[in-house]
Amino acid sequence: MDLNEIMKSHRRYLHQIPELGFCEFKTSAYLKEQLLQLGYEVYPTAKTGLLAYRRGESEACIAFRADMDGLSLTEETQMEHPSIHEGQMHGCGHDGHMSILLGFATYLSTINELKKSVLLIFQPAEEGPGGAEVVVSEGVFTKYHVQYIFGLHLYPEIEEGKFGLRKGVITAQTGEVDIKVQGRGGHGALPHLSTDALVIASQLLMSYQTIVSRNLNPISCGVLTIGTMHGGERRNIIAEEVELTGTIRAFSEEVYETIKRRMVEINQGLESMFKARITTTFRDMYPCIVNDAHLVELIKSSSLASSMVEMDPMMIAEDFAYYQKEVPGLFFMLGTRNEERGFTYPLHHSKFNFSDEVFMRGLKLYQEVGNLLKIY
Repeated sequence: MDLNEIMKSHRRYLHQIPELGFCEFKTSAYLKEQLLQLGYEVYPTAKTGLLAYRRGESEACIAFRADMDGLSLTEETQMEHPSIHEGQMHGCGHDGHMSILLGFATYLSTINELKKSVLLIFQPAEEGPGGAEVVVSEGVFTKYHVQYIFGLHLYPEIEEGKFGLRKGVITAQTGEVDIKVQGRGGHGALPHLSTDALVIASQLLMSYQTIVSRNLNPISCGVLTIGTMHGGERRNIIAEEVELTGTIRAFSEEVYETIKRRMVEINQGLESMFKARITTTFRDMYPCIVNDAHLVELIKSSSLASSMVEMDPMMIAEDFAYYQKEVPGLFFMLGTRNEERGFTYPLHHSKFNFSDEVFMRGLKLYQEVGNLLKIY
């Protein structure tokens, strides 16, 4: 059995049918067919997701997760098997994640008796609005007696053949913020009779820049980015309403909440100063991924240690974090960077791609986890 060829075949098919969050119907149907052929008990989860379960001698269960959804992105990879869904692409490697987990499912199916039970989670909507939280809310971890969970993500900032890992926080907590400034419009020639929402919004934007630089401990990390500002109708009309949108990211809940609190305080101060109305809406999204210290040490003591790269925390976000709020787990960043073959484009890029050699690297990670946790 050539597991590499099997994973390559899965990737070719899955790459052609990227689907957005909670709409992964073709993807789900394909995965279900493959998993049933391998002898797994297959159950639906989170609308379009799947759980593949195999009972072992022990009820204690180890879970592995792959995300399923694609991106709203027009592909420019020049691959032989490109996306057939216009304006949609697997530009974040989820086709690779699913293929590796299917490869691991195939490997496990060749073992007659497992010592521990295994749950494979094929999860929808990682890119948004967040399928992991839905899986958790359905009681999956309690029902299947999950002890640990593992996942990986292809990552072009690490050399192919290596994988990144760190103890503790590895990705940021993230949220979104919408701000609406309501002033009083008027003629540009009579500013004293108006309340200029653009001036207030500009003050807000500049004041927010002091939150990270002047309100956080210098050794703490946080990001507040205002990405859009829309307002105004004509060059000679004072804007009555302006809307701003942005993102908040931090490596601790304390820092994250401090940023939110200071934004509200700044808004209240400018409301009073300009006699305007400022409405703020926060949407808290994914928590931090926090890798279990014991499991990291286990990996460092294994045959995988020579391929491991100690990572710094990243300000990107991933909903795998919801699983780690239920049980200890590890999230690996699997290197795909290959300068010779031009596989250097970042995640979410229309030309993101990776070599077939990556599949066996990912499979080896999961196989060694199985050895270390005595699954077989």
